[in-house]
Amino acid sequence: MRRSIVILTLAILWATSLAAQAPAGWQVRIDRSTSAADPDDVPEIKVGTVGKGFRVTGGPAGTFWNPANRAKGSFAARGSFTLMKPSGHTNYYGLVFGGEELGGANQRYIYFLVAQDGTFIIRQRTGEKVTDVHRGTHAAVRKPGAGGTSTNALELRVAGDQISYVVNGMVVHTTPRSGPTARTDGIVGVRINHLLDVQVDGFQVQQQ
Repeated sequence: MRRSIVILTLAILWATSLAAQAPAGWQVRIDRSTSAADPDDVPEIKVGTVGKGFRVTGGPAGTFWNPANRAKGSFAARGSFTLMKPSGHTNYYGLVFGGEELGGANQRYIYFLVAQDGTFIIRQRTGEKVTDVHRGTHAAVRKPGAGGTSTNALELRVAGDQISYVVNGMVVHTTPRSGPTARTDGIVGVRINHLLDVQVDGFQVQQQ
């Protein structure tokens, strides 16, 4: 019992130190994978404010959000993501929306992410259950160049009965506001998977 209390205390302290490094008002939730093939329990993650954005380096996968960034009805959300160096394997980063209880056991959100190999994914998360909505490739997703970096501007457009997923100004997929993507109202934020070095700039949410 005592060992469990010590572990819990250390986890709380670590989460607090992470939050202190994030931009003002932003919160961080770190994943804890139990799969050796998908190891989120790597030792550390660095989050730092850079200009008007922030940079996430190394460590486990995480979800980043400011509770003030809440959208309802028709809205657009966007952010520019610069992969600072290639990852050792395919890892994803991008936007989350429709978020509720992001810090609790009943977390819920939809995420739209891209990877260095030109693929993108749309998924819905409820608690620890993750459902694939769509997975594809598109020429609009930029891969790392000769310098090892790549910048992708991601945007979500929620209007009427449709959600449009946009990369670098091009619609790469659409889904109806039904089924797994029915609940779009909620917090909008960022997700960056493990072992990545990503700079996030120009994040904004606009009600239509």
